[in-house]
Amino acid sequence: MKLIGITSTAILSLLLGVAPAYAQHEQQGEKQDHPEQQQNKPEQAKPQQQQHAQQQQSDQNKQQQHAQQQQQSDQNKQQHAQQQQKQSDQNKQQQHAQQQQQSDQNKQQQHAQQQQRSDQNKQQQHAQQQQQLDQNKQQQHAQQQQQSDQNKQQQHAQQQQRSDQNNQAQHAQQSRQGQTQQPQQAQQRQGNEQPQRTEQQQHVEQTAWQAHRAQSWQSDHRDWQQRGGYHGYRIPDDRYRGYFGPDHGFRIYGLPFLVVGGYPRFQYEGYWFSAVDPWPEYWANDWYDTDDVYVTYVDNGYYLFNRRYPNVGIAVSISM
Repeated sequence: MKLIGITSTAILSLLLGVAPAYAQHEQQGEKQDHPEQQQNKPEQAKPQQQQHAQQQQSDQNKQQQHAQQQQQSDQNKQQHAQQQQKQSDQNKQQQHAQQQQQSDQNKQQQHAQQQQRSDQNKQQQHAQQQQQLDQNKQQQHAQQQQQSDQNKQQQHAQQQQRSDQNNQAQHAQQSRQGQTQQPQQAQQRQGNEQPQRTEQQQHVEQTAWQAHRAQSWQSDHRDWQQRGGYHGYRIPDDRYRGYFGPDHGFRIYGLPFLVVGGYPRFQYEGYWFSAVDPWPEYWANDWYDTDDVYVTYVDNGYYLFNRRYPNVGIAVSISM
């Protein structure tokens, strides 16, 4: 645009310089072409010359005006082009700024969404890992508990077997005496007459029973199904119907008593009963002396029930 303005200015200057020269040359030509007329008619030439000069002046004025108008037009065009260029640059800058802002917003939204998905995935993975870890711990604990129970049962069975073998002769005689004297003992208990025990026997029996009191029956108790099933001695049906079940109650007080492998064991009707389950913490401290109990077979195993708490059974193992 600057080049156009410079070119227009040069052309205008050229036109302004050529016009007077051309007019002067034309006047000289006329003088040369018509010397005689000028000489002959000097008075008539003066008005014509004046008119011609005025015409030249008018042409010059027109040319100047045209040049000025052309220059002004060029300047206006140049200003208009500059304004358009400036407006275009501003528009481009605004568009670029808006596009950059929109791009930044999109990037921020994408980053936030990606971060949110990443956090959700991490939380899900952590929850799954924690769940798997808990399941593994539960399985390991169950396996360890089952193995411990099996080991205890095996140890108890082995101890019980050794004890049975070592005391078989002694127990056989006591068993026969117990079978013959049991009706008399039952009659004595019904008459509120309890056999006498030494202080040492009472202390041993009390210590053994108190050691097997549950801290929490719901968590400490396990039935025979949880222990893997009952594998001890089974009482014959005729003996069971005659001396066992809910209709045949008795008291442990005064019955032959032993402690084998840390477990309390008492003899009734010729059979030895070992309590492998702890007794509930809410039972009376001396329930084994004061409460009527009975042994029954239920859910594929033998259990000792207390008549005061008929809904609770202690798992017992039977041997000869």
